[in-house]
Order: sequence, then C-alpha cells, then structure tokens
Amino acid sequence: MPCSAGRHHPCLLVRHSLRVAVLSLASVCAVTAAGAQTTGQATAQATGRPLVVEDFYRLKAVGAPTISPDGRWVAFTVATHVEETNIDRSEVWLVSASGTPSARRVSEEGANGVNPQWTDDGRLRFAVDRQGWAIDPSALDRPTRDDVPLRSTGRGFGGGAAAPLPVPSPDGKWTASLRNAPPPRRDRVFESDFERRHEARFKGVQFDWLDFQRDGQPFPVPNRTDPLINPPQEIFLTPAGGGAERQLTRAGLRPEGLEWSRDGSSLVFTADTGYRNERRYGSNEIYQLSLDGTLRRLTNDRNYNYTGARVSPDGRWILYTRQLSTDAVIAQKLDHGGPRDLAVMPASGGTERILTADWDFLPTDVSWSPDGKHVYFMGGVGGANHLFRVSPMGGAVEQVTKGERRILNVSFDRAYAKIAYTVGLIESPPEVHVANIDGSGERKLSSVHGAFMSDVALSKAERLQFKSKDGTPIEGWLLSPHGYRADRGPYPLIVSNHGGPHSADGYSFDFKNQYFAANGYFVLEVNFRSSTGYGEKFLWGTWGAWGDRDGEDVIAGIDHALTRAAIDGRRVATIGHSYGGFMTNWLITQYPDRFLAGIPGAGIVNWVSDYGTADIARTKETEFYGTPWEQKGRDIMIRQSPLTYASRVKAATLFVHGELDQRVPYTEAEQMFVALKKNGVPTKMIQYEGMSHGIIGSWNQIHRMLNERHWLDQYVKGAGVS
Repeated sequence: MPCSAGRHHPCLLVRHSLRVAVLSLASVCAVTAAGAQTTGQATAQATGRPLVVEDFYRLKAVGAPTISPDGRWVAFTVATHVEETNIDRSEVWLVSASGTPSARRVSEEGANGVNPQWTDDGRLRFAVDRQGWAIDPSALDRPTRDDVPLRSTGRGFGGGAAAPLPVPSPDGKWTASLRNAPPPRRDRVFESDFERRHEARFKGVQFDWLDFQRDGQPFPVPNRTDPLINPPQEIFLTPAGGGAERQLTRAGLRPEGLEWSRDGSSLVFTADTGYRNERRYGSNEIYQLSLDGTLRRLTNDRNYNYTGARVSPDGRWILYTRQLSTDAVIAQKLDHGGPRDLAVMPASGGTERILTADWDFLPTDVSWSPDGKHVYFMGGVGGANHLFRVSPMGGAVEQVTKGERRILNVSFDRAYAKIAYTVGLIESPPEVHVANIDGSGERKLSSVHGAFMSDVALSKAERLQFKSKDGTPIEGWLLSPHGYRADRGPYPLIVSNHGGPHSADGYSFDFKNQYFAANGYFVLEVNFRSSTGYGEKFLWGTWGAWGDRDGEDVIAGIDHALTRAAIDGRRVATIGHSYGGFMTNWLITQYPDRFLAGIPGAGIVNWVSDYGTADIARTKETEFYGTPWEQKGRDIMIRQSPLTYASRVKAATLFVHGELDQRVPYTEAEQMFVALKKNGVPTKMIQYEGMSHGIIGSWNQIHRMLNERHWLDQYVKGAGVS
C-alpha cells in the first residue's frame, strides 16, 4: 500500500524516502561513485570482514547539508543510533567548502543538535536540546545563545510542523503573517445532570467525520472540517518599524506558502477553497493579494492542483508545480494519473507556459536562480537522481549532475555558484560533497564512515537491464554475497521489492540488504512497472491490475539474474514492505513453485477490507476504478487480492506488521496468516507493539533483521531441494 506524499496526489508518490522497506537512518544515500561489479564471474572484493548486525550501531546518518550564503562553509548533521535508549542522537557539524580545515562537530558533545541553517550575514544557527545557538565560522570555539525562532524544516526541535513564521517584505517595510480566525462559540447543552454525569463516564471514542484515521497519529484524528479544529487563517500586515497591524483578507481560506512580489506590492500564495469538503481530495489554486486587500485568483482550471508558487527574481513570473487533481482523475474515470509539470505564468496572471511538457519525469525541490534565467529542480531517472534546470522562457531540460548515483539534499549558495549535497550508492553509506553549480569540481568534504569502510567489505551490485514478458525494458540491481565466487555456488537469492508502488530502487545504501549479502545471499531489486523514473506510460503501467505486469517484471528479473551469476533458482525468497509486502503476497500466490519463503511486511491481502479500514481510499478509487460497492472496482479488488489465491501458497511465510498500522491495517496480515495456517503452510507472525506503518526504532529494526534472516536460513539457505 502506498505511503502518502501529499493529500492531493492520486497515486501517492514516495519522493524522499525512496525505500519503504526498512526505515533506517543507515539507509540514507551514499557518497562516491563506484563501478558496478560483474557478478557473473569470480571477482575479488575489497579486503575486510563481512558486515555483522552489530554494525548497525556503528553506522551514522549524514543529514541534509546546507551551504553558507557565501559558499565557503557547509553545515550538516550526523545522527547515531543509541542502543541503550533506542533513540537517535544528532550532532551539528561544520566543514570548509575547500576541505580545509576538515569537518568538526560544533554542537555540544552528547547533546541533540539539529536544524542547522544560515543567516544572511553568514552565521550558523542551530538547535541543541530545544535551545537556539549561533556560531561564527571564524570563531568556532565561541558559540552564543540565540533565541530567535528557527525556520521550520521538519528536522528541528524534535520534529513536527511549526506555525509559519512572519514573512518580511523584500523592501523591509512590512511583515506578513497568518493568524487563525476566531472560532465559533460552541457549548454543549445537556438535558440533565444525569446525562452530563454519564457522558463524563464514557470511555471510548466518538466521531462522525470521514477522515477519522491517519497512520502514525492518535485515533481518531481531529475533524479537519470543524472550524474549531481547523479554522480559517487570515493574512495580517504589520509595519516593520512598529505600529498597528492591518488585516488584509477575510477570505475564509487556509493560505500556504506566502511569497512576496519582488517590489513588495503584493503577496502570492496557494489555497484550497474546498478544504472543508470531506468527500473531496481537494486542489490548491494560486492567489495574488495586493496591499490594499484586493484578492485575485490567478489560476483558471480547477481540475489541477497548484503548489509551490514562487515569484521570479525580476518579479515578472510566478513559478509553480501543476498536476491533475485526484478528484479530476476519479470524475473523468481515467486509466492513468496526470503528469506533474513545472509551469510559469505572468505575475499579473494570464496564459501559463509548461516548462517540462517534454520531460517525462517528476520534478521536485524547485527554485529560481538569482538571475531568473533558470529554474533548478531535482528528478529521478531510473535508479538515479539528479539536479536539472530549464529556462523559464521554455526549451529543453538540461541535466546538471551526472553519473549512476543519487544526488540528494542539494543546497545552493546565495549566488548559485556552488552546491552541497549527499550522493547515493549501493556500496557505501553517506558523506557530504560540494561542487560548482554545473557539477564540476566535485569534492568530498566529510569522512564520517572512513574507519567503518576500511574495516568492513561491503557487497557490490551489478546493474541489470532486461525485458519483461511483454518486451518492456526493465532495470534492476543484483547485490552479490560477501566473498562471492562462482565456483562456490550456487547461492540462494532474496528478491527485495520496493514500496510505493510509485517509487524506485537504485543507488542508495540499504543496511538490511547488505546484511543479507554478508550472510551468503544474492539480493535482487527490480524497478517493476509503476516505478518512478521511467516515464508516464511506465508509471501508470499497472493501472487496474496491481500485481500483474509488475509481478511479471519481477519474475523476468529472477530469470535474468540466473543467467548472470551462480544462483540456485530452487532456493529463492521474496520480501518487501508496504507495496513490497503486497508484492510478496502476490508473488507467493501467483508463482507458488518459484519461492521457498516469503516475508511480507505490512502487505495488503484483501483490497475490499482494506478500502474501509485503511487511512487512504484514493488509490482504490483511482487505480482500481472505483469502490467496493461499484461492480468494476469490486471485481478488480477481488481479482487482485492475494487472499483470493491463498490455497496456492507453498512458501513458508513470515508476516511482519505494526500493531497500530493504519496505512495497511494489521488485520490484513492476520487474514492471510489464518488462511495459510488452515492450509498447512509454515507460517509465523511478528507484530510490533505500538508501531504504525513504518515500524521504527533501532531495537525493532535489529529484531526484525535477525528474525527475517533466521527464517530465510531455515527455509531457503538450509533447504534440501532435490
């Protein structure tokens, strides 16, 4: 089942967490490009011992780097799993963009340092145990207290979205801010004290709204249609030098992303007029607000969802992201989702220009260059992720960074002359890099994992390219066992299926896959149909038939891998989490003779029951063509439910699920567990107490890896196949 990536997206693209299978800080993407190893022959690996599960506490997560305005310094975070507390501790580090002096920690040792960000005058601000600090890079030994609120990045002060901070105008004359409208008064009237007493004694929950659950949140979630819970927000204007504030709007909206025009004469924002309609998924529109309170809606197609409106440096253009809304997909009964494109329109409104109409991928993390000549953005192409740019006047999209790797967390200096980022690879954990804006002059700035990499020999991966049953080109990766030698095979194979389904495997470090490889397994990842990075047709290639073509892609990947290395095709297992869990359930029911074991993590087995018990119905209403009470939708849900075919399963199956999962409720695993038990299949359940869909925490992740390996060792590695 997909994870949400925004309430308007019809297919819930997983943007930043490109692997849903194991939520581990150690699976942040890696650093330097390395050549793939051909696994089809005996090849020497780097010297060093194999990875052990205890190494989980040695690996660190290098957080998103942020480069100083002048491009001379880069700050980043380094997080460590702490076994004793089962939580992660973070530190703030600083390094010169030249590489000298080398990286050093600037937050207090043993404290939790987060959310580094730069001021315009070049000071580094960050939070340590919820207290603000600032430091001048030229005086690193003299940090000072700084209680000015930090911008909300989702990483600071223990996480959680903060209220938007006031937004100063470019000319320094005004500050714009959002404020909740006064809620209506509502006092409950009881018929008697007797009724009041019994109402006070009630233990349980009561709700009468549709969106009553959301994974990882207390049950029931507050009613977003209630003005007391989710009041309108109005925009207020305050003179920068002090004085009476002025209310600019009385629109009854909830504005997002306040952005000033460059001359300070107006504000731009997005908002959804139907945000109180619980039967709509909603769509934002772009608004322009003048300082006299005149409000104009600039967009004119309510079928689209508009996000991230940004005014160009010269004030002439408004840049935004446009995508067909979920409601439009459902209403038009489409057999595909809508493309996500970058577009610009004149700042005064008018005809829009689509900038990525001929670029068949998904743009994210969009920004203007200071001279307004380019729009920079990130995008996934196959298993890679890179920085791109395009002219606001139109023309071809240019790829800035290159290579078989994932460039992530890009930060620009003020002049857009330098960039800092992390680089993802399969064979190494993360470090920080810097380069010129065109990608040249790349330099590695940190060596957080230097000692680890000199001690442990991680497994290499070969990039695979093959054709599926219907001839569609498919990409995958085959991770080799530690110390692999073809003459010592054949080796068992684990097929690891990604989540989403609209996400992608590729160049990123995954501790669990490396752990399996260290214990003598090949690990195969396949970017099956519905994965991102291969164009719109491929993205929607499973519409109406989740499991069919993508399942064929996985089987084709297994067959291809058998030709590339000394793999025992009789000793194969399939695993995965979320959509990867569904895929595992699907594969063991549709191809029962291909798999000795399966480990579905948080995997759906019954789309009909899932429709009303999960926190997202939209995927069924779009990609399954309807609801369970509509014949077309119901027929598809029954046909694509692994539970329908439970009698076919032969694979020993270990179910892994969170107790409080509301994305894929625990009852999904329970249904299949009972079915397999009834049919005499070796089956076990692991339910993690208090866990939602992701199953987080070091203790849980270690426990899960150990138990999954034990299961695979018993039913796959140790299987006596005749």
